[in-house]
Formats: sequence, structure tokens, C-alpha cells
Amino acid sequence: MLDVGNTDGFVWVRLNGKGSFSTSPQLKGFIERSMECGEKRFVIDLGDCPAMDSTFMGTLAGLAMRLSRTEGGQMHLNGVCDRNRQSLQDLGLEDLLEIDPVDSEWRGHVENVRETLEPLSGEDPNNPDADHLLEAHRTLCEARKENAEKFSTVLDVLEKRAVGE
Repeated sequence: MLDVGNTDGFVWVRLNGKGSFSTSPQLKGFIERSMECGEKRFVIDLGDCPAMDSTFMGTLAGLAMRLSRTEGGQMHLNGVCDRNRQSLQDLGLEDLLEIDPVDSEWRGHVENVRETLEPLSGEDPNNPDADHLLEAHRTLCEARKENAEKFSTVLDVLEKRAVGE
């Protein structure tokens, strides 16, 4: 489940639970709609996220890549635990995502921001399609060439599934 809000010129998205293939379409949809409305600075709050799967990290990477092509575009990650930080580093995403930036405007009042967030509603987060999964994994391979070997089997299965649909 995602909680969302706006503070200090950032759109804030707080993930409650694991970052997974089932939550990533909801995250992507919300961020893309926000970008269409002119938003370009985002904080993804992972303070209550104990783990992330490759689809979720691929979705984050894809959104960060898109924002990097937008003047003033930023994606900050807040509250990244050691396990998640290691996962991001293992996939070479630490340079693409701003992880716990110490000089951010929101840094001093994270708890106050969290109290203002509202649940994101109106979407079914449990139905990711093969195209979403494929896009997320292709993005990971684009972000770092070594990831292509890690995800070759996954990509093969997803590509066959996408063609068969």
C-alpha cells in the first residue's frame, strides 16, 4: 500500500511493506500521472519497506531514468535499510537514485511529513501484467550491463509470455 502527499516541493510516496511486483504498477502509475501534471521532484519513502524485489527496483530505475531527462527532475529515496541499500548496489542503481541525501529540504522533518500523507486509493495493486514485469527487468539491464546475465532467464520467460498474450 502507498501513502502519498506533497511537501517542500516534493511529491512524497511512502511504501508500507515490501516493494514488489504487485506494488510497482501502482507506484509507476502514480508517479507518471504526477509527472503529467508537471511534478518532477519525488521522495520514495522506504522507512517501512523491509525488502524490494527486482521488479520494484526496475520500476524505480525506470522512473529515475525518465526524471533524469527532465530539467529539475529528482528522485530521492528515504529510509533505505541496509538490506535494500545492498540490493540497489548489487544492481548498480546507487548512482541513478539519490539514496538518503543528507542535504535535502525535507531531511529535518520526515516524521512530520509522514503524518500528512494519505492512502493512495482507487487502484488495484495486485494485477501486474507481463509487459510491466518485462519493462522493469529490461530497465535493470539498461541501467547496468552486468544485470543482463543476472536476469537473462527471467527476460526469456517474460518475453515468451508477452508474445503469447
